[in-house]
Amino acid sequence: MPLKLDMIIIGSGPGGIAAGLLAKQQSKSFVILEKGSHAMQGIIDTYPRGKKVYPTIPKSYKDPFPVLEIKPPDEKIPVEKYVEQAQTVMDRNDLKIHFNEEFKEIDGTFPDYIVKTNQGSYLTRNIILAFGSNIPNDLGIYGEAKTVARNIENGEDYIGINVLVIGGGNAAADVVSSLSKIKREAVGDDTSVYWAHIKETFEINKDTARDLGEEVLLGGHIKILQKAIPKIGEVDADGIDRLYIHQATSSGLGDDLYLYQGMSFPMKNVIACIGTHGPSAIFDKLNLQQITCTGAICKIAREGERLLMLSDHLETGKNGIYALGGAISPSYMEIASDGIIKEKKHPNLIYTAILDAQKVMNKILKE
Repeated sequence: MPLKLDMIIIGSGPGGIAAGLLAKQQSKSFVILEKGSHAMQGIIDTYPRGKKVYPTIPKSYKDPFPVLEIKPPDEKIPVEKYVEQAQTVMDRNDLKIHFNEEFKEIDGTFPDYIVKTNQGSYLTRNIILAFGSNIPNDLGIYGEAKTVARNIENGEDYIGINVLVIGGGNAAADVVSSLSKIKREAVGDDTSVYWAHIKETFEINKDTARDLGEEVLLGGHIKILQKAIPKIGEVDADGIDRLYIHQATSSGLGDDLYLYQGMSFPMKNVIACIGTHGPSAIFDKLNLQQITCTGAICKIAREGERLLMLSDHLETGKNGIYALGGAISPSYMEIASDGIIKEKKHPNLIYTAILDAQKVMNKILKE
């Protein structure tokens, strides 16, 4: 195990990158862990290619921005442009980001924490949880974790193969439209994009529906699979992991019998856009204190939602462990210096995460 670091930063979103830049400015030792293959992987997964990142700094904010190099732009730009901006900043500052390294657990106590990953262990004084709120939901089937994609990194990889996109929302619709266009413009590709949803109706906004409709009118090979349920993962005779989905073709044949039609796709041809969940389960695993919302104490979060308890410097109930950005949105429980606990609104915005990083770093630098 290497020498003890000043901090481990989990997640390379805007908050994680800002924390790294601020730490480097103060000559603090750190490593940023990113389970994805790119910086800002969570933003890449959340906003399909070509969507806009809207200005996220309120006009009422007058203070100097803490990290000008990753200040969100004032104009509307595609999300990939903002990611490129961040990548340039990281390259210029030689930030230590470990890609494809997934955080697993934390042992020890302050100031000697051990952060364990899928690739090793780190000894550190402080830990910053900056992994965001968009943790992909699982299909819950064999083989999924290794082979089912969540977004399109290179659409050309899907030319010449039948693709299954699972999900009934805007993200799935954007993927379907993008893949259909790529296939339509490719020479000699007559394969299809199958769009499956467990419900009968799809829930997409007007702009997304318009883009999708335009693609259909232009001759895109899109096939809709309603009430299509992913049932099992299977391995075929060639040893390839596959996903089987089925649709009921009759309401019942009597004696509790139903007639189904099914389709089987190689897992590598499946893209699952089935939504995300919050990090509450991770906080439980780390034994970080949370409060379940009830009408008496919660005005922002939903009834029954669990909120993390944090100090005014975003420190959890465990000394030296902090949480910031999307990981604590849309609200958290703040323990004020006088001991009063109140719900604190916390919008999931780029600028919010960067300001959080400044608040956490100010606390760490005072130690």
